[in-house]
Amino acid sequence: MKKYTNLTLLLLLNIVISPLFAGGAQEQTIDKDPVVVASKIDTEGALLGNMIVLILEDAGIPVDNRTEFGTTAVIRKAIMSGEIDIYPEYTGNGAFFYDGSDPSLWKDLEAGYEAIKKLDYDAGKLVWLRPAPANNTWAIAVRQDLAEKEGLKTLSDLAVYVNKGGVVKLAGSEEFVSRPDSLPAFEAAYGFHLEKNQLLILSGGNTATTEKAAGRGTDGVNLAMAYGTDGQLAALGLTVLEDNLNVQPVYAPSPIIREDVLGISPEIENLLNPVFESLDGTTLQRLNSSIAVEGREASSVAKEYLKEAGFLK
Repeated sequence: MKKYTNLTLLLLLNIVISPLFAGGAQEQTIDKDPVVVASKIDTEGALLGNMIVLILEDAGIPVDNRTEFGTTAVIRKAIMSGEIDIYPEYTGNGAFFYDGSDPSLWKDLEAGYEAIKKLDYDAGKLVWLRPAPANNTWAIAVRQDLAEKEGLKTLSDLAVYVNKGGVVKLAGSEEFVSRPDSLPAFEAAYGFHLEKNQLLILSGGNTATTEKAAGRGTDGVNLAMAYGTDGQLAALGLTVLEDNLNVQPVYAPSPIIREDVLGISPEIENLLNPVFESLDGTTLQRLNSSIAVEGREASSVAKEYLKEAGFLK
């Protein structure tokens, strides 16, 4: 029988075992692929997106930062196709994503959350984490001088003013003026209509831009697309008109993530849930104001809050 030296045996074992270790290393590399974090192109989107980035990085999870990625339609397509992995979305957008669903669902935070959670999982294996207790709903803001002069407090008041020939010009995004559940929904419910020459349509969805246009009276603008948690309204001399017919759904922000990514890093849920549950409307208004009014970077504001709240050291 042929005898093998210890050296020969070691060489043979190395030949057999090396591919196994190589395969294991390859799997570890795949497991550690960066989580692609995105957000919409508005002030709050940038704030929340950067919070997600910072929390994941602090936990040692590699991140590909694509915050301020695009509009709702663009970012929705990206997560469905697997181009991005996680981003902050709003519960009320379920009415837009799933046409024909019961409209009353979206006017209650918890009911809307449960509905979109099931619909999105069934449609694309998207997992909704816990939402923030805040309502960043679509709104229309008016210059305070016009509101005081004409007694405009509600959207019903605005409809009367528009229909009697009052001078108005609204700055809004393409999404706001065209989506059935935004400006068209207001117009249908309150019985008014704005012509093209009464609109200043901007490509982005950032209310900081639309509200600055109204605050400065750019091109005669005196109304602006706004969100319920905007922090710059008072500083710009604007006031939100009450949606007295409750046309709009509740838009509570929540991280949504692809199921396969959450399966690789299940700790993401426990990391992000307490962060978003801490973000009430007053807190978001304050943080949004730091970005939109004070001109601070969204990442800096996000980091400062996370440290203050004890989520980062």
